[in-house]
Amino acid sequence: MDSTAWLLVGAVAALLTMGVAGALLIRLVRARRLLIDAGVPLRNKALVWAAAIYTVCPVDLIPDPVYLDDIGFLLLALRSLSAHGRGQLGRRPPA
Repeated sequence: MDSTAWLLVGAVAALLTMGVAGALLIRLVRARRLLIDAGVPLRNKALVWAAAIYTVCPVDLIPDPVYLDDIGFLLLALRSLSAHGRGQLGRRPPA
């Protein structure tokens, strides 16, 4: 492959990564209500905060230019928080 093809592949990968990161940022903003909810375990809250800090931290477990491990860790933390929030929806009175 020539350099133009590699640049195109890199640009597409960067755009996809930015799209996923943007979607995760939106999910993180929407999850802020669960982060202050008293019924959510501290473990789930701490996992989300640790993932957010790890995402912006310059030290990386897997050095890569597209932040795959950062996004993956944040996605798992948000899923954990969301799963607990969905489980609690049926138990709370509507606000």
